[in-house]
Amino acid sequence: MNREEKKNIIDSISVKLKEGNSIYFTKIHGLDSVQTASLRRLCFEGGVSLLVVKNRLLRKAMEGQKDKDFSDFFDLLKENTSLMISESSKAPAKIIKDFLEKNGTETPLLKGAHIDNEIYLGHEKLDLLSNLKSREELIGDVLGLLQSPIKNLVSALSSGSNNLTGLLKTLADNNEGLKKTINEETPAAEEAPTAEQDEKGSDS
Repeated sequence: MNREEKKNIIDSISVKLKEGNSIYFTKIHGLDSVQTASLRRLCFEGGVSLLVVKNRLLRKAMEGQKDKDFSDFFDLLKENTSLMISESSKAPAKIIKDFLEKNGTETPLLKGAHIDNEIYLGHEKLDLLSNLKSREELIGDVLGLLQSPIKNLVSALSSGSNNLTGLLKTLADNNEGLKKTINEETPAAEEAPTAEQDEKGSDS
């Protein structure tokens, strides 16, 4: 492989590292051809890009990243390294987990993952990653929590609207009845006698 070919490979890996939201560093060495083909098929069906790369070229591509820090993964670049890149944060983890359970193999082995600038190191993080929610799912959960009290309030008001209307009508009717009772039971105020009436009363 000449220098130009290496540069092209590094540039290609660099683009994938830059654009990928979820990048898994794995070890798939030890699988036979049938198992490897099965894993590639699962990745294709799950929207995951599987790349087998040379550690030295991968490190060059990682070192050239300006917006993402991959320095925590440098020590993982030993033996065989494959990249599993996906828009989904948990799709690669689910594929690895399902493959291990169905085939009873020790690989693929998760070395680490870089997901939305969060770093996960070690195969023991596989269960956590397989249940990880995407940013969109988390936003949906938050919006659901925010909308829930509003929905409950609207529902409560709707279900109690008849009672509320009846209560307001009753209060209005009682107010009118109270006014009528006061007017009927309170005698009208007597008119004050005029000056002429006072004089006639005094003459008599």
